[in-house]
Amino acid sequence: MSGHSKWASIKHKKGALDAKRGKIFTKIIKEITVAAKMGGGDPDANPRLRTAVLKAKAENMPKDNIERAIKKGTGELEGVNYTEITYEAYGPGGVAILIETLTDNKNRTAADIRSILTKHGGNLGEAGCVAYLFKRKGVITLSSEKYKEDDIINAALEAGAEDVTNNGDEYEVTTDPEFFEQVLEQLDKHGFKQQRADVAMVPETMVMLDNEKTAKALRLIDKLDDHDDVQAVATNLDIPDDFDPEEEY
Repeated sequence: MSGHSKWASIKHKKGALDAKRGKIFTKIIKEITVAAKMGGGDPDANPRLRTAVLKAKAENMPKDNIERAIKKGTGELEGVNYTEITYEAYGPGGVAILIETLTDNKNRTAADIRSILTKHGGNLGEAGCVAYLFKRKGVITLSSEKYKEDDIINAALEAGAEDVTNNGDEYEVTTDPEFFEQVLEQLDKHGFKQQRADVAMVPETMVMLDNEKTAKALRLIDKLDDHDDVQAVATNLDIPDDFDPEEEY
């Protein structure tokens, strides 16, 4: 899990640029719209929508934006029809990459993903080639500077979390997706404010490369993550302890 957290932490620190470009809001709005279309516009009766709304609130998305996205999904407002497609790929050094997309043009998205992979040392794989390496989990991270590990462990496990990992500058709480919201709410009630919280594909085994290939893989992942149609990128790349993202890539 630690490698997943390192990559997510690097992405989070670089994510301020995405926020300025509005990409974070755009991607969350797509997810809310699709969730509402598939399961209805009531977050209490639609777990996927509830999770998307939680994520929107964590990013300080205005309430009006959330409500409009829900109404587009339920058909109360005119909206775009999105298709969910997951691509499986290999990056530099053979790292596994899962690319989750929401698109209104499958041909465009497929061509774009293939082009990004080719230009940055990756290649598209067949369906099932890397998906088995990942499991969907709830992932909640909290600052290790603000909170004590024992307090986090006690509160998280009592709420139904599966595990708590100390990754140096942050704690990573993992949950079954079914209990993600429950654990998040209980941590909040205990006064623990998350840095990030999401239901994501998490690798079960990690691959560690040298710093040069790690930098190449991260550049590829960044390019994929930056695409408007890409909702999430998961990888089994483990980041070496001596890797400095400010210098390396």
